[in-house]
Amino acid sequence: MQNKLNIVAGISLILLSGFTVVKNMEFKNADFPSFSAEAHRGGRGLRPENTILAMKNAIDLGVVTTLEMDTHITADGQVVLSHDEYINPLFSLTPDGKEISKEEAKNLILYKMKYEDLKKYDVGSKPYSKFPRQQKIKTYMPLLSELIDSVQHYIKVNHKKPVFYNIETKCSPEGDGIYNPSPEEFAERLMAVLVKEKILPYVVIQSFDKRTLQIIHKKYPDVRTSYLIENKKTFEDNMADLGFTPFIYSPDYKLVNADLVKKCHDAKIKVLPWTVNTKAEIEQLKSLSVDGVITDYPDLF
Repeated sequence: MQNKLNIVAGISLILLSGFTVVKNMEFKNADFPSFSAEAHRGGRGLRPENTILAMKNAIDLGVVTTLEMDTHITADGQVVLSHDEYINPLFSLTPDGKEISKEEAKNLILYKMKYEDLKKYDVGSKPYSKFPRQQKIKTYMPLLSELIDSVQHYIKVNHKKPVFYNIETKCSPEGDGIYNPSPEEFAERLMAVLVKEKILPYVVIQSFDKRTLQIIHKKYPDVRTSYLIENKKTFEDNMADLGFTPFIYSPDYKLVNADLVKKCHDAKIKVLPWTVNTKAEIEQLKSLSVDGVITDYPDLF
C-alpha cells in the first residue's frame, strides 16, 4: 500500500513540476500581423466550425493571418475544439447519423463526456441554415493538439506562411463544475498543450472570463492575452475589472468607435472587433484603424 502511495505521490510531483517548468519558461513572441485577418472558428461561413477542415481552408485563402477557435475541457481532461458546452443539435448528428433533439443535447455536455465518445459525433454533414455557403463534409470535433499538429504540418508541406492561433477559453463562474473545470485547471490544461506543441510565440489566449486571463497573465506573463467584450461598460471600467493591460481589447464590433480605438492605442493595446460579416463593415472598421477583424467569412479580406 505504501509503495502505491509513493508512486502516486511521485506522479503528482512530476505533473506539478511540469507545470512549474511551463510557468517559468521564457520565449520570444513572433511579430504580430500589422492587421490580423482572423477566421472565426476557422471561417464557419465556409466550412464546419472549429474543425481541421475549416482551418486548412482558411489557410488556403492566402489572406488569413490568424485562426480563431474555441476550447472546452472534456471529462477525461482533454482540450477539445468547440464553441458550445454541449453537442449542438443545429449542426450535429449522432454517431449513426441521426438527428439530435434539443432535449437530448442538454445531456450531451462536453465536460461530462470522454473525448473518445465526443469524437464519434458528426459536426459537418448536417445543413446549417444560418450559413448556406458552408460546405458540408462529415467531420468531428478535434483535440486542440491534433488541430495544431495538422495545421503546422499543412503549413510546412505546402510552403505556407506561419499563422497565429487566437484561442478562447470557454468557461464562466456559472459553469464551474457543470460545463467547465475551475479556471486554474482550464488554464493549466490549455497551457500544457501549447507548450508541448511549441507554438507559444504564435498564440493569443482570449476569453470573456477574466479569471482565465488573469491566471495566465500571472503565471505566464509572456503569453499574449485578449479580453473579449460584449458589455456596455466603459473601456476604463473593463480595464479596471481585468486588472492588467492585455495585448488585445476585443469588443463586439458594434461597440467600436474612433474614441475607443484611440483609448486602446494610447494604452498600447490592440483593438480586434468581432464578428464582422460584411465587406462594407470590415472596410468601415479599417477606416477607424482597428488592428484586425474576426469574421465568419475570411474570403471577404
